[in-house]
Amino acid sequence: MEVTGSPTIRDADADADADALILVDSADRSVGSMSKARCHEGSGVLHRAFSVFILNEAGEVLLQQRAAGKRLWPRYWSNSCCSHPRLGESLEEATRRRLREELNLVCELQFVYKFEYRAQYDATGAEHELCSVYVGRTAEEARPNVAEIEALRWVAPVTLQREMADPDAARFTPWFVLEWRRLWEEHRPLLLDGRPSSRPVD
Repeated sequence: MEVTGSPTIRDADADADADALILVDSADRSVGSMSKARCHEGSGVLHRAFSVFILNEAGEVLLQQRAAGKRLWPRYWSNSCCSHPRLGESLEEATRRRLREELNLVCELQFVYKFEYRAQYDATGAEHELCSVYVGRTAEEARPNVAEIEALRWVAPVTLQREMADPDAARFTPWFVLEWRRLWEEHRPLLLDGRPSSRPVD
């Protein structure tokens, strides 16, 4: 099921290029701050980030198509919500804020794991993030912020798994592919029936 954008939700400039993001080392220790724009220039500078996967009562995963105006990976399909905590903001605060700003949703989230990755989009921009991955469930209707999101769709996990394996399927962001692979391989019970995995988290 695809959901179109709502013109009633406006971007509060919450993820502007001037926002100060938190620079970290590979152990997630803060080592300073830098503007969002500079963090994503060239090959990228390692900074703290998060990705959220939202499921509905039918067990479907909410995917978003990034807006055409995005600097990196415009119009690619990705997970429900992803962003960065600002300087002085906790991950808990940042995830709540961005769910409201991007999707007009409020729901409880479960931390699942953390990982570092780097992905190059073009010669001028990249992602280099230490990313915390969360899963949540909601019975509410998501209403996308059209400044951030081109479209939404709900998809069953098994269907998404097949799409990920199909080279002719929709284009997906690189972090989404990495995150989904690990969720599917290591935390599948959490996706399919809400049970936490017996595997330890990072």
